[in-house]
Amino acid sequence: MRARIAGMRRAFSSTALPAPEPAQRRDWQTLKSLIPYLWAYKGRVLFALFCLVAAKGANVSVPIIFKHVIDALTITREQAFIVVPAALLFAYGVLRFGTSLFTELREFIFARVTQEAVREITLRVFRHLHSLSLRFHLDRQTGGLTRDIERGTRSIGSLISYTLYSILPTLVEIGLVIGILLWNYDAVFGLVTLVTLVLYIAFTVKVTNWRTALRRRANELDSAANTRAIDSLINYETVKYFNNEEYEARRYDEQLKKWIHAQIINQQSLSLLNLGQAAIIAVGVTAMMWQAAIRVADGTMTIGDIVLVNAFMIQLYIPLNFLGVIYRELRQALADIERMFGLMHEGREVTDAPDAHELPPGPASVRFEQVGFSYDAKRPILHDVDFEIPAGHTVAVVGHSGSGKSTLARLLYRFYDVQQGGIRINGHDLRSLTQASLRRAIGIVPQDTVLFNDTLYYNIQYGRPDASHDEVVAAAEAAQLTEFIARLPDGYETRVGERGLKLSGGEKQRVAIARALLKNPAILIFDEATSALDSKTEKAIQAQLERAAEGRTALVIAHRLSTVMNADEIIVLDQGRITERGTHFALLARGDDYARMWALQQQEAEAT
Repeated sequence: MRARIAGMRRAFSSTALPAPEPAQRRDWQTLKSLIPYLWAYKGRVLFALFCLVAAKGANVSVPIIFKHVIDALTITREQAFIVVPAALLFAYGVLRFGTSLFTELREFIFARVTQEAVREITLRVFRHLHSLSLRFHLDRQTGGLTRDIERGTRSIGSLISYTLYSILPTLVEIGLVIGILLWNYDAVFGLVTLVTLVLYIAFTVKVTNWRTALRRRANELDSAANTRAIDSLINYETVKYFNNEEYEARRYDEQLKKWIHAQIINQQSLSLLNLGQAAIIAVGVTAMMWQAAIRVADGTMTIGDIVLVNAFMIQLYIPLNFLGVIYRELRQALADIERMFGLMHEGREVTDAPDAHELPPGPASVRFEQVGFSYDAKRPILHDVDFEIPAGHTVAVVGHSGSGKSTLARLLYRFYDVQQGGIRINGHDLRSLTQASLRRAIGIVPQDTVLFNDTLYYNIQYGRPDASHDEVVAAAEAAQLTEFIARLPDGYETRVGERGLKLSGGEKQRVAIARALLKNPAILIFDEATSALDSKTEKAIQAQLERAAEGRTALVIAHRLSTVMNADEIIVLDQGRITERGTHFALLARGDDYARMWALQQQEAEAT
């Protein structure tokens, strides 16, 4: 199916949606971008369109049959059953049923097209969001992002529904009715119908655009009143402290008055819209009836013709009564879909090179070669950082907050690309490797372990989703989790809560270690993995981290120097520059920054 949709996208490549500009609506581009997802099911689309035309053809034919029945019944009652053929009445019933049959068939056939298009677009947006850089996700507002996707996917169904089930059928019916009127009667009937419809639609669109601004203003005032009430109630104690109940009530009432005024204007504008629409319809129907009455009087038209013309006008204007609502919802749906499509056009900061290759499995050495990097060009983070972690060795990076330690881990994961120098694994520049194979070779135990709102088992297995039960249990044992899990009533099936909030800091860190071990990476990163823990828990976790690093290439980023004493090499980073390097005892012997940090931390430990 994805191949079919990809083919459709290539076929409609000229309709690709450019990155949206906030000040400019791109409704037609949005519609054209949606077409390939629907056209992938062109058989169903064409059959649905056939059903649409058939339904409207049957619907338009009903007044014609009714006209012949009325004409036949204008003779005496005794002759009525002779004059009105049974076939005519049967045709009337069949056409009535045919209208409903083809309408339901259209919806039955097209339902899969709509849902599959929504699924494919949503999945594409989801995958694209995961492919974007860390910078995008740090800047995003998660709530707003999910709302954009939610509204966009819902609006696709709404857009298709309004278009296929309301607007397109009405346009088809208008075309059929005007064609029949022009073919069978004087051109004046088709002209009056057309002019009436144009005036009706123009008036509805213009007034609806005006009402949309009024409604938006009313919604804003409603939100402001609601916000003021909630803010006051949240600060209940403060209100009581200062005896300001009446003051808060007056402030709330001020917002309510503004909202009520806006609501009254909004309702008055709706009445104006309804009256204007009714007036245009009344004038159009009156003109049609007047012309028909003249022709009945001179014998060129029958009573049945008057019934036919009147029925046509009623059939046309009933769906148009909802045009204002449909137009407003259609514009909103297009805006929501445009925002969602805009997410798919967010540029990827980090991408695989066209000739990128897989990182070969096995032991890995890591080398930072004169790396320079900045998140913002005005504020460089790393300057000429150069060091190597031989395969199977542990290198620790220490320094004050803001010195650039965690940036090293992000660069090694290739969340960002370096701006100067390069990073190599076994001699391969990271930019020449596929991101999937690079990240497959790296495991991390972060400072703040975030868990999924699922079971312990799920969160451990997340390190390698295809791992067997025995492998998950073995990883938990290696992370010293089994004793804790055994005490839980639900064991591995214990749910950890949102972001793992039901677990303590030490328990979450053990889960992070377990899933990193289950991943079985060649390279391990410990990014201040114990900095948020108390001293007792830190010592227990530290022993597990050291066991986890055995036989692997490890980069340890730490603030507490007691956690890196056993590293093969310790690098001191200060304002993005390497100022010292060596073993723990060698650095102490030098008596520089590392020794001063060690002495200070020892004093703090003794004081507590």
